[in-house]
Amino acid sequence: MTSVFRSTTALRKLAIAAGLLATTATTLAQADEARARKIANGVCAMCHGEQGESTSEIFPRLAGQHADYIVKQLKAFKSGERKSTAMAEMVANLTDDEMVALGRYYEKMPAVRENVKDASLAAVGAYLYQNGNKSSGVPACVGCHGPDGHGANNLPRLAGQFSGYLFTQLKQFNKRQRTNDNVVMHTVAEKMTELEMAAVAEYLSAK
Repeated sequence: MTSVFRSTTALRKLAIAAGLLATTATTLAQADEARARKIANGVCAMCHGEQGESTSEIFPRLAGQHADYIVKQLKAFKSGERKSTAMAEMVANLTDDEMVALGRYYEKMPAVRENVKDASLAAVGAYLYQNGNKSSGVPACVGCHGPDGHGANNLPRLAGQFSGYLFTQLKQFNKRQRTNDNVVMHTVAEKMTELEMAAVAEYLSAK
């Protein structure tokens, strides 16, 4: 009986400890989200919108973007690996924990998308995205970014992004002006014509 009592007591203590840990984790997560919301609404909203929806193709939509990818880009801006005078200033004082909190905050936001402006151009983009261009060596985008453009943890969600923003990024990869994520994307984009870039961008923006 004594051993049973001790076992029961030990299990109760473990349960209490687990409950305390869970409560602490929840409290910390809530604090992180509150901090992220404050930063997002106070600094990021000027360009990216209150919920990461953005209202200008100059600034990317962050709503629904993968948290890990957002963190990766914020760190790249801070280190200078990805060049942007504006973003370097914005992230200069962010801690790693705040970057993670921001990534999780925006990932929870509902993704939005554009309406197709040029159906014919989007159709060309759909073909290129799914099949690539064998004659010029452009690989299919689907291989990395998935059938619906949703990407993965370390690969960006492209679906619903502004067509103008996507086009600009492809041009920067093409000219090797974007200095991070460049191992694959430089190789891909350097083979693309501006028409192909515009077509893929138009297709993805409405996904």
